[in-house]
Amino acid sequence: MTLELVWATGLGLVVAVLAFALVARRRELLRLEGGREERRRAVERGSAKARLQSPDVDLARCIGCGICVAACPEDGVLEVLHGQAVVVHGARCVGHGRCADECPVGAIAVTLGDLNERRDIPALAPNLESPQAPGLFLAGEVTGFALIRTAISHGTAVADEVARRRADEPAREGELDLVIVGAGPAGLACSLQAKKLGLSFVTLEQETLGGTVSKYPRRKLVMTYPVDLPLCGRLSRETYSKEELLELWQAAAAEHELPIHDGERLTAIQARAEGGFAVRTVGDAFTARHVCLALGRRGTPRKLGVPGEELSKVAYSLLDAQSYQGRRLLVVGGGDSAVEAALGLAEQPGNRVSLSYRRDAFTRLKGRNERRLTQATESGGVELLLASEVVAIAEDQVDLVVKRSTGVERLALPNDEVFVFAGGIPPFELLEQCGISFDPADRPRYDPPVERGTGLARALLVALVLGGLTLGFALLNFDYYGASPSGRAAHSLHAALRPAGTIGLALGVGAVVCISLNLAYLLRRAPRFPLRFGTPKAWMSTHLVTGGLALFATLLHAGFAPRDTVGGHAMIALAVLVATGAIGRYFYAFIPRAANGRELVLEEVRLELARLSGRWSEGNRAFGETARTRIDEEVARPWRGGLWRRPFELLASERRISKLLAELVAEGAREDVPRGELVELRRLARRAHRTALMVVHYEDLRGLLASWRYLHRWAALLMVILIVAHVVAGWRYAELWGGSP
Repeated sequence: MTLELVWATGLGLVVAVLAFALVARRRELLRLEGGREERRRAVERGSAKARLQSPDVDLARCIGCGICVAACPEDGVLEVLHGQAVVVHGARCVGHGRCADECPVGAIAVTLGDLNERRDIPALAPNLESPQAPGLFLAGEVTGFALIRTAISHGTAVADEVARRRADEPAREGELDLVIVGAGPAGLACSLQAKKLGLSFVTLEQETLGGTVSKYPRRKLVMTYPVDLPLCGRLSRETYSKEELLELWQAAAAEHELPIHDGERLTAIQARAEGGFAVRTVGDAFTARHVCLALGRRGTPRKLGVPGEELSKVAYSLLDAQSYQGRRLLVVGGGDSAVEAALGLAEQPGNRVSLSYRRDAFTRLKGRNERRLTQATESGGVELLLASEVVAIAEDQVDLVVKRSTGVERLALPNDEVFVFAGGIPPFELLEQCGISFDPADRPRYDPPVERGTGLARALLVALVLGGLTLGFALLNFDYYGASPSGRAAHSLHAALRPAGTIGLALGVGAVVCISLNLAYLLRRAPRFPLRFGTPKAWMSTHLVTGGLALFATLLHAGFAPRDTVGGHAMIALAVLVATGAIGRYFYAFIPRAANGRELVLEEVRLELARLSGRWSEGNRAFGETARTRIDEEVARPWRGGLWRRPFELLASERRISKLLAELVAEGAREDVPRGELVELRRLARRAHRTALMVVHYEDLRGLLASWRYLHRWAALLMVILIVAHVVAGWRYAELWGGSP
């Protein structure tokens, strides 16, 4: 091969790599813009904020691997923006917690958020006991956590706590150890664990076994997480239908002869002077040392309060959509239950389905339900009536009022059946009568999440120890490592320390083992690979430690004097791999954190602009909306061209915003907008513009540093190839067991 051909091939490879990088960068920018737009829509629609549980992302730790996004069973809760995870649709989070479980750097925690002003979350001790009523426990959805897995763990934990207390203070004669109220997943788990531990107990259920799950429509998939159910073993599947779960639970209750009393509606729980509780239902009474309330949060269905709602055609749940065919149906509600009911009914032959929701947009739908609803409305399967309210129900029609852009319109909708999914009235009044407090003052004060640091200190400490051991070994044998190549050959330690010597070869083998363990991390984070033992965080720590350990072992293996050989090139590739890994783990993460921080500031400024225009009088409000729209368009204007055009774009942007503000101030003066408010408008617009510029510059810098990922991956591939070549060459040509190098 001629030198010219080598240069041409190399140049072609460089051009190909650059072209690939440019295409990848363009795709990333398009994805970024789509993610930012989706987040803006979520903020406008109110779905960005969670109802209960929500992920909290520590941007100081997040490395942007995207594992949390892939792990979340719900669509759109998380997205990677500016190279880090950001909550987009927080309202879709139901607390699976997989994002936190799979995060390799511990950057996510699922919390209930700020509870300082909320009066729908009970005040509980860590063991789920009410501080105001000792011996009274809550479990499951009523605590604020809606996941079946969490409910099972709650019920199990309550039974464990009661068993521990019984060992210290047994129940008196005629007194049960435990009364469990509710036979949903929390109550059932508590019952099974109580049976396992030999407690005397009874379980009271107002309706039938299964609680809220029994009210789900037929064949509804209930998302679970592999979990252990007491006395039943592990539920290893990730999804079960309603029928499968109920069948499993009913079989467990029958097999273990659980004392479940159906049709027992709780009326009161009273603390007894001698200790324990008196539990009363409509038809019976019990005394118990402890009580576990696993009631759920739905309570009784919330009604519309309109004329005709008492008709038999009105229902508040849908168990079997197939029972309704050839009917004119109206579903009322804006949650997942309402949408799933409407979609199920629309699939039946002959049905004409309408969905009424009082708001002008859905704010808390799961992503898959939102997509299915869009398809159904576009195909005509479901008639969507947004910004509408039912005002009356008759035998053959339903009267609604619909808010249009032209005003309020009254609509008479022909109808045979009405399904109302307006939520439920939680049993908070009953719980308060039982001694449960919902006063925020009785809960620990909530402190906003703070950055927990990058975790750099521990990694630096490990690197320092490894480096110190390497340096110490080199200093102890400095007379060998400090000698010239010819001097080393005559040294007494050469047979042991040379690359093919006993110690040198052992260090080389150790480096290869460390590299193998290091690369196994890629298998652990692959979603479809069966390597699932150990936590992702432990694997990430192993990945970091083995990378540094491999480099230090290789330095000793090469005698701190790598040569122009395959082995020397492999060591250089390993050094590049460790360096790019350090950039990716720590330095690269700072830029996305700064960019995401500025994105949040920009959102706050936009909200301030909206609030400012909203305060203006009716006559000036139109001007305020126009001004805010024009400012937002300028702030969101995309920058064209590459980095070399950025200075010119910056000057042009400054001229445009100055001209726009001058026009708005002049127009506002003509509209008699108070001067002080025009000054505030200009200040907020300038702040929004500066913040947007900072976001752009952070993104440019992030784009430059993004090259570390490609260097890291290609360096890893090159290193593996060179190591294999080095081992093969050494095995075939070197005298590995005592000969000359």
